[in-house]
Amino acid sequence: MDTWNTILIDQWEWHWQHHVRERIAGLTDDEYFWSPVADAWNVRPRGTSSAPVQAGTGGFTIDYGFPEPVPAPFTTIAWRLGHVIVGVLAVRNAAHFGAAPASYESWVYAGTAADALTQLETQLDLWLTGLRALGEEGLRRPVGDKEPYPEASTAELVLHIHRELIHHLSEVCLLRDLYARRNEL
Repeated sequence: MDTWNTILIDQWEWHWQHHVRERIAGLTDDEYFWSPVADAWNVRPRGTSSAPVQAGTGGFTIDYGFPEPVPAPFTTIAWRLGHVIVGVLAVRNAAHFGAAPASYESWVYAGTAADALTQLETQLDLWLTGLRALGEEGLRRPVGDKEPYPEASTAELVLHIHRELIHHLSEVCLLRDLYARRNEL
């Protein structure tokens, strides 16, 4: 009989292996930075953004605003990958699994699609390694003050993170489809 820990890990790994990994393999820099609309939030060379906030260290920053404008700006593949890599995975890997501290402000954002995919794979590996180490008891523990809902169980956090991964990486796949057909629009 599978444990809940195994079931939760299998949920993500199945989606990754059967829906996402092949769809994002070979992502080009043109696709990564492509903006189908004006004023989309993106990852940009430092100093070239007009967004209210440009977060990150290194040569590239991610567009941001707090509070988020209404309506929220459209976001590119680069932005969505940056969000998943940092806000969904790296921050949680640091808070719950002992990985290096991470935040939108301190992150070195990828300036190429290949670097972004490497960052994604690294953070996914850290996430899954951390989950495997939790076991059943670890899933029952409250997440504590490292999360907005401290009384929530770690299992609830895992479900939330997997929902975010499925949601945003599906958007990345859709944007690749649109990019491939951009001349038909």
